[in-house]
Amino acid sequence: MKNKALKRLIYGLLAFLIPLPLFSFRSVTPIKNITTDSTFKLKTIIIDAGHGVRPPGAVGHFSPGASGSYSHERDVTLAIAKKLQIAIEKELTGVKAVMTRKTEEDVSWQHRSDIANENRGDLFISLHCNSLAPRRVREVVGHKHHKPVYRTVEVPDRSGKGVLMLVYGFHRTKEEENAIKNTQIEEDADMNQTSADANDPLTMILINDYKTKFRKQSIHLANLINSEFIEDGRRSEGIREQGVLVLCHSAMPAVLVETGYINNPDDEAFLNSENGQNEVVDAIVRALKNYKDEVEQVSK
Repeated sequence: MKNKALKRLIYGLLAFLIPLPLFSFRSVTPIKNITTDSTFKLKTIIIDAGHGVRPPGAVGHFSPGASGSYSHERDVTLAIAKKLQIAIEKELTGVKAVMTRKTEEDVSWQHRSDIANENRGDLFISLHCNSLAPRRVREVVGHKHHKPVYRTVEVPDRSGKGVLMLVYGFHRTKEEENAIKNTQIEEDADMNQTSADANDPLTMILINDYKTKFRKQSIHLANLINSEFIEDGRRSEGIREQGVLVLCHSAMPAVLVETGYINNPDDEAFLNSENGQNEVVDAIVRALKNYKDEVEQVSK
């Protein structure tokens, strides 16, 4: 980079960089303190309704999502996403909510991230329904020579219940770095009339700063949402990291919300009811209000 002012800014960021852990983990420890910027305003939130119906003639991988006894994840997530969009734009002043999917048709994972990045999202919230795979058990089907004869069968596992928050896994760090470079760094370079050279050490410093900030803010937002669900009396499995493409390919803080187990009869009834969907939306909006106040340094 040739711009001296930008170089001084990047060197100054070194004093605030926090090294990332050198190991991966499943459960994430809550991070309470977030570095804030008094000039930052939360303007755009991306709402991602998970899964969908495969579009006619589509090429590539599309997933219909999980199913319960009478409902489908793709329909539940879209219904909640539409309610969440309305609630965000009503309850959060000056914030626009952008949907990655507005119809029943699925959108590829990469295109969801592209929509988020093209709209310069400040947050990415992906909505899903959880489900457990069937259990394999052995059962006696008869006897032969006075010995039991077994067969292996699959039995539905409906024991899962409650919410779960996911943030991206460390093993996809390189993919997140590319997303940040292609979105955040390119824009910074354009604004400062410089080139975003991936081999420039100063570029890597800036990428790592964004990566560290987004990581901390993703975990913090996940904790805020999780706390609101628990406050409502929902069972929670906490916060975990997972290699979710839409999270690490979106150059912004990102959280995937598993709103409940659709193959659990109680959760399925809850997720398909107006009261249940509204409760999910209210919990997320309350968390977003707290997050917005924190990052904008709103004093109460």
